Amino acid sequence: MEHIVKEILEGSIAQEMEIEPGDNILAVNDHPIEDIFDYQYLINDEYIELLVRKSDGEEWLLEIDKDYDEDLGIVFENSLMDNYKSCYNKCIFCFIDQNPKGMRDTIYFKDDDSRLSFLQGNYITLTNMKEKDIDRIINYHLAPINISVHTTNPKLRCSMLNNRFAGAILDYIRKFYEAGIPMNGQIVLCKGINDGEELWRTISDLMEFVPVMESLSVVPVGLSDYRDGLFHLEPFNREDACEVIDIIEHFQKKAFEKHGTHFVQASDEWYINAGRDFPEADRYDGFIQLENGVGMVRLLIDEFDEEWSCVEGDDREYEVSMVTGVLVYDSIKLLANRIPEKFPNVKVHLYKIINDFFGHRITVTGLLTGGDIRKQLTGKPLGQRLILPSNTLMADEPKFLDDVTLAELTDALQVDVCIVESSGADFIHAVIGDDM
Repeated sequence: MEHIVKEILEGSIAQEMEIEPGDNILAVNDHPIEDIFDYQYLINDEYIELLVRKSDGEEWLLEIDKDYDEDLGIVFENSLMDNYKSCYNKCIFCFIDQNPKGMRDTIYFKDDDSRLSFLQGNYITLTNMKEKDIDRIINYHLAPINISVHTTNPKLRCSMLNNRFAGAILDYIRKFYEAGIPMNGQIVLCKGINDGEELWRTISDLMEFVPVMESLSVVPVGLSDYRDGLFHLEPFNREDACEVIDIIEHFQKKAFEKHGTHFVQASDEWYINAGRDFPEADRYDGFIQLENGVGMVRLLIDEFDEEWSCVEGDDREYEVSMVTGVLVYDSIKLLANRIPEKFPNVKVHLYKIINDFFGHRITVTGLLTGGDIRKQLTGKPLGQRLILPSNTLMADEPKFLDDVTLAELTDALQVDVCIVESSGADFIHAVIGDDM
């Protein structure tokens, strides 16, 4: 694997040593480099020898004196400095297998790369890791590691992941625990498979590793309309959601009594489907699992309340529209309905977008597509601007999952589109037009 330099930072050691874009970094202290973690670990010294192959093929051995952990100022073409590892499993709940045909190739790539757990917060199954990978995480003390657990029953885990090597999950977790490597866990819950007694068993097993395992989220399986030929799974109903919450809250009490942390968390969808109030903010332990949809609505409400108490109303005239998925529509509507309390002439059109692209059982806002938004808003009053949550767009470009671009949506609806982050303060100021 070549490690080609893309950019040299101004004023850096690399610039001083005349390293240039196009150069290939071969080794540090005579150690070959596998990936970004090897590189970062090996350069953390006051004296290093860097072997560089210049773009003309000449090799330089550079002797570098520097401060401990001082960066060299090299940006690589491949930020991982290695190829991404794909997933070997065939999980019965995998959402990638439920995508419709004809989407971009990257949508269908299944990553299960432990290095992305540290770089991007991805959750991994640990099934494609060898002993040397485990040892490297421990030796480099890479943390936190985010683990897709799903179940601690070895036989059931092998079945759910369709991988005969998937049953050793507790052995790996115990090694990380004994080495003091912070972890977060995730359970994708499937009705009649790993819920009920199996969920009780899994949480009970993982309680052994608190507080080194800092959190555990329980999220319901997502079911699109594209499951032909896949394992048959049923959606959860209100009674199921209540049972899941009861199990989780039982273990929350035990964890808090023993460790001062609630540890296991139910994603927002469980509380919405159960018709129960969201827990108070303290129960979310700092919102560690926010990216898994755990505590997002509670945080939004609390941030809204805090900012709203500081906002001075006026008689401005303004009309705005915004969209949301089915799941959180009622929660967002409660907030939108408060705007006239201080701004009686601000009119808010809130639109619930049905997910026709993936199917109506997919209700989260983050999986809405540009095509569905365009189709369902055409001809509707949109006011002076349309507000879209930032999680409806791809992380790296202004494009929706169905490849409709933000510019195409703007042109089709003939309205100014505002992308707003998920905080309550952002919500308020976007709605009343303060950020224009």
